[in-house]
Amino acid sequence: MITVELAKTLRDAGLRWHPATGDRFVIDKPGVDDDVYTVSEMTVERHDHPTGTTLGFNGTTEWALDSVSAEESLWLPREDQLRELLGPSFVGLTRVAAASRVVYTVTITLRGEDRTFAAADPAVAYGEALAAYIAAALD
Repeated sequence: MITVELAKTLRDAGLRWHPATGDRFVIDKPGVDDDVYTVSEMTVERHDHPTGTTLGFNGTTEWALDSVSAEESLWLPREDQLRELLGPSFVGLTRVAAASRVVYTVTITLRGEDRTFAAADPAVAYGEALAAYIAAALD
């Protein structure tokens, strides 16, 4: 899973979230951003209103929380979502085990050149690659 810091980097770079079942998120406020929630019809349901999207907590796990706006939430995209967002720039993912450590490397093509991003968690490598991809698209 990507870190909250990387999720903020992606959001600040321009990645927008349209909540869907299975998406993970945190509430983007100090002191409550440690708990990861999952959008689900059973516990956290998306409600679209003319004024914006809210995420309603259906009273099972978070009894003190009624709802939170999507703008107050921070999406933690999954590995598959990050890979899909890279689109045709995605070249591949490799796994290298060295001693007691495993490193995952994501390779993407940016402006005709292959670039690599390595991390111990493949989702983090994908997230860093996506941040670079978005930045290059905005240049």
